[in-house]
Amino acid sequence: MKSFRTDLHIHTVLSPCGDLEMSPARIVSLAGKRGLDIIGITDHNSTKHCQLVWKLGRRSGLTVIPGCEMTSREEVHCLGFFEDFDALNEFQDFLDLHLTIIPNKPSLFGYQAVVDEFDYILEEQANYLGASLDVSIEEVEQKVHELSGIFIPAHIDRPRNSLYSQLGFFPPELKVEALRISKLADEKAVREKFRINPEITLVKFSDAHYPEDLGKTYTEFYIEDPSFQELRKALKGEDGRSVRIP
Repeated sequence: MKSFRTDLHIHTVLSPCGDLEMSPARIVSLAGKRGLDIIGITDHNSTKHCQLVWKLGRRSGLTVIPGCEMTSREEVHCLGFFEDFDALNEFQDFLDLHLTIIPNKPSLFGYQAVVDEFDYILEEQANYLGASLDVSIEEVEQKVHELSGIFIPAHIDRPRNSLYSQLGFFPPELKVEALRISKLADEKAVREKFRINPEITLVKFSDAHYPEDLGKTYTEFYIEDPSFQELRKALKGEDGRSVRIP
């Protein structure tokens, strides 16, 4: 197996909380400079920058996994990743259908710009992408898996917008490929505090909103090649694949 330095939680300028310097081109450039092999694009409740980052990454030899950070009805943040753009586009339709409509106020929430590879603004999203969806975390998970995606609840140890802060427990019917813990969290301590089944994989990613954070926190994936299916196997610990938090 080969080791691939992986950061699957990165926001672009499309996220209202994303820095204006987090353009697709800048992200790909920084990922290469910081030794990342695989990145995931996870804007809040939108997938509209994924294809451009994927295209730019392909030119430079960087593997880009299209994804999204969703906010469930319970205000739980969770990550979803997809293997192809047909699935990604269908999931975008799901997001458009279920996003709570709150007009965005850039002065309050931040800009939500879709840009091209030269950083020119193509459009701005009118509705606030940080709002919650009107569906439960179970319904979000089911849609991700219906599209053969990977589902990972985000920063589960945080005191807000996490699985345990919002629900207080791990729903027994919820199917996950992994759980993401915060960059400063201790893996053993989190497992003990929340009594997490040892069979569930824990991962760490940067949750980068600013250039200086990108790649600062990552997980090493021990896989044959940097592909979606290999990532899934590693998260599940299948066929000798595995992950390790440095």
